[in-house]
Amino acid sequence: MDIIDILKQDYQRFPVNQTYSIYAEDIFFQDPLNKFFGVERYKKMINFMHSWFLNIKMDLHDIQRLEDKIKTKWTLSWNSPLPWKPRISISGWSELGLNAEGLIVSHIDYWDCSPLDVIKQHFFVKN
Repeated sequence: MDIIDILKQDYQRFPVNQTYSIYAEDIFFQDPLNKFFGVERYKKMINFMHSWFLNIKMDLHDIQRLEDKIKTKWTLSWNSPLPWKPRISISGWSELGLNAEGLIVSHIDYWDCSPLDVIKQHFFVKN
């Protein structure tokens, strides 16, 4: 199975049963809230999301491979564990860098909104 097929399956079942073997041990991850190295730290971040947020859904809109890069477009949504359980949604894209062995060495997420916009979703209903 090639890496594109693996990623498609991982997105469908996110955040459970992710295929961590496709990542380099020293992967670099960055999004608007996090920046770190290491697949173990990456696993901890995914496990935190799984244990803290409710009804997580990752919709993959597009995935393309261009030589040593993969670009995905997605929408991540979940219910926050607040008493009123607001539904939060972030759309964005990821750029994944591949090494010579075909492992993901960098995963950089870009959001179509600001972190403040995400916080506002917890308190204001979008029309």
